[in-house]
Amino acid sequence: MASNRHLARTCVMQTLFAYEFRGGTAKKILETVLKEFAPKIKNADFAYELLEGIQKHKKTILKIIQENAPQWPIDKIAPIDRAILEIGVYEILYAKEVPPVVAINESVEIAKHFGDTNSSKFINGVLSSVMNTKIKKTK
Repeated sequence: MASNRHLARTCVMQTLFAYEFRGGTAKKILETVLKEFAPKIKNADFAYELLEGIQKHKKTILKIIQENAPQWPIDKIAPIDRAILEIGVYEILYAKEVPPVVAINESVEIAKHFGDTNSSKFINGVLSSVMNTKIKKTK
């Protein structure tokens, strides 16, 4: 059984994906996704905070993704992979209560379920690079 946070991350990923294609209000899309796919989630606040944080830091997150996957222009990364990467990068850089290794593992697991056959490896590589760069900067 998936944890509440794993389910929340999955809902945020679906929201980011839908928002990219349909526009509208991301918060309202998340509300709909949570009602549809996670009606019994105990703490939806985590999902809303995650979405808000990603939106607040979107430019920086996309820049970091580009720096750590230079051979893949942002617009050439599959939208589902990009949404997963945005969650992972946000959690590695900004979520104090989530260890970077957990952020990477969660993103890889979501990629295994929603991405294509190479998504999990690609996401693992990019997020590991982000984590290693962060560690080097803090030393």
